[in-house]
Amino acid sequence: MSFSLHGHGRGLAMAAAGVTVLSFDSLLVRLAATDGWNIIFWRGALMALSLGLLCLDGRRLATLRGNPGASLLSVLLLGIISSLFVLAVMNTKVANVVVILSAAPLFAAIFTYCFLHETVALRTWLAIISAMAGMLIVFAGSLSSDGLVGDLYAVIAAAAVGGNLTLLRRHPNLDSIPLIAMGGGLSALIAIPMATPLALTTQSYATLALMGLLQMPLATALINGATRHLPSAEVALFYLIEAVFGTLWVWWWLDEQPPQATLLGGTLILITLFINAWLGLRGSSHRLAQSPGKYRNP
Repeated sequence: MSFSLHGHGRGLAMAAAGVTVLSFDSLLVRLAATDGWNIIFWRGALMALSLGLLCLDGRRLATLRGNPGASLLSVLLLGIISSLFVLAVMNTKVANVVVILSAAPLFAAIFTYCFLHETVALRTWLAIISAMAGMLIVFAGSLSSDGLVGDLYAVIAAAAVGGNLTLLRRHPNLDSIPLIAMGGGLSALIAIPMATPLALTTQSYATLALMGLLQMPLATALINGATRHLPSAEVALFYLIEAVFGTLWVWWWLDEQPPQATLLGGTLILITLFINAWLGLRGSSHRLAQSPGKYRNP
């Protein structure tokens, strides 16, 4: 894939904007002020509707027909991720959720090694050990509260994100937008038996509409657009913004202060991820400089 110089700046702006928009997700889940299953239903259904509109021309769906098995597995993982994210936010501190989810790329590295048999750099193995230590610190802070279940939901969601990243690496031609749309639809179907979707307040409906019809589609479109201009390792760096901003929004709006253990463990995880991603990006840039014929500038 070629990355142009003028496109690089555009990609940086799109990635920063997309992840910033995405970082409001946890706050909106809390502001919806209803049962978690109602949020899962409406969030998933509205995401399926809004992102599904982007697939009406059929070109995006065409990428899935050649890999039906991989597409189905990705939809299943995305449905699980969408559901568990909401359940995690409803059952523990938002800071815990976003910090644990930020470790998803490290789960992807483990799955890539196990299932795709790709070599994982020593720095990444060290990063995995460091991040696991950070998560244990976060868990330790939840042992004295009732947030441990939410933390476990977040870990399973992070592992599912890592699994989906591995799947998309194995099948890079799959378009993620229709997959996310169908994953949202699946999460809505999962929630139906437990939800009471027609018994919400006007405020709840308005918040869920903002989330499902504007915030999530806009974030998805911007982040997917950024990947056309930036290497995936560089885009991954921007996801650290979500862990920081997602915590800050809830702290400022709802006065939900992160526990000391989460601040300590989260700092360890975020520094680890930043160093690992930066070293990976630096190595990619060095290889790019050594083989300029494979890339072009306009």
